[in-house]
Amino acid sequence: MNDIATAIASLSARLKGETAAQHERMHRLMERGNPFSSREAYARFVAAQYLFQRDIEHLFGDPAVRAAVPDLDSRGRQQASRDDLTDLGAAVPEAPIASQGVSMPAAFGWLYVSEGSTLGAAFLFKEAQARLGLSADFGARNLAAYPEGRAIVWRRFVASLDSEAIAFEDHDHVIAGANAAYDRFGELLQHHFQLD
Repeated sequence: MNDIATAIASLSARLKGETAAQHERMHRLMERGNPFSSREAYARFVAAQYLFQRDIEHLFGDPAVRAAVPDLDSRGRQQASRDDLTDLGAAVPEAPIASQGVSMPAAFGWLYVSEGSTLGAAFLFKEAQARLGLSADFGARNLAAYPEGRAIVWRRFVASLDSEAIAFEDHDHVIAGANAAYDRFGELLQHHFQLD
């Protein structure tokens, strides 16, 4: 394997490493927001999740995104979040779509953040069940695993990410897209939980 092929294969590793501080910041914001302290608090999290997933699904209309992630239609969680808000008796928020004008390769970075959150939502789903009595059929659809399981779908996404679909010179754009997506979700958490 030549150097460029090695670099391409390591895009997912670069993303993990170069966005680690952002990932940790999301954990801290979630801790401060304490979404599992009550159903009302959890509804604030779901409102943030709904708007973020709406941003993500906006990207699904890009033919280049569709070509890069063949199973894209099975990945969105906007409707699940919306249904959860209805279950919780919470209003569906409105806000401008933050991913307007985002295209490949930066869009891949946004998808990375969304897919990583789905993989990591196993713990959140357990908390929603144990502390709030929610389920994959009521209130916690947005946290539920894919029918195939989280790990299988994540590995398939990483295979798309690390394929030759993303040129080596575009890796920095993917990472910038991931940072922009983390920034957006952080802003949503801060807004909905009224954090400084």
